[in-house]
Amino acid sequence: MHVDADAAETARWNRIGDLLPDPAAAQEFKDSRLIGEQEAGLVVLVERLLAGQVPLSGEDRARISVLAETWGLRQAVAPGLVRCLGDGGPTPVQLLDGDAEEAEVLTGRSEPELAALVLAPWIGCTRCGRVLLRAHDWEDWDDLSHLVQRYVIIGPEHASALRIFPGDAAEEAFAALLEDCPAA
Repeated sequence: MHVDADAAETARWNRIGDLLPDPAAAQEFKDSRLIGEQEAGLVVLVERLLAGQVPLSGEDRARISVLAETWGLRQAVAPGLVRCLGDGGPTPVQLLDGDAEEAEVLTGRSEPELAALVLAPWIGCTRCGRVLLRAHDWEDWDDLSHLVQRYVIIGPEHASALRIFPGDAAEEAFAALLEDCPAA
């Protein structure tokens, strides 16, 4: 099972690296994972996408955000990622990511495991209106905690949680947003 998970992670990493039009830059990004420099690789990836004005689909932008989230870098790369050029094509998802100050947060949820958490919209399904949110603690210093407690998919009416995932399941939550869409 571990081998399959590692192969899937490598495939996701390589697919994102292939977004870079320069083969040497793409290989450098792919190699960053092999040498344990994933964090640096993700920062450089976004910098190169911006500098090269590489157009990204909404799905690719979301996939990069999810990968950055799994490596603890979403906040660091989000400002650059949202400035990357769009490709203008149709996309099943769009990145709703912003800083905590900019995000419309949801509170007062009826689900017991979400009641004390603040939900920040992250990725929206353009087909059915469902939204993937990050659930955070609200800290004493009047801001969201950097640590995500849960990932939550809500329906377009925002009434209830359709699925709740643990704080280490960003990739699984994103896959469910894509695969469980009733409009797909």
